[in-house]
Amino acid sequence: MKIISRLILLLIIAVIVGGATFLVTWDIPSPTTQMEETIPNSRFN
Repeated sequence: MKIISRLILLLIIAVIVGGATFLVTWDIPSPTTQMEETIPNSRFN
């Protein structure tokens, strides 16, 4: 049982490190469409 729990812990750590590495190296594309939204003046009062 001790070996299985160590294996599960190692797998969880590997998934976390792999996910963090993926997020750090992922080149997220910038939005290509322009967005415009009119904000009413009543929101600033």
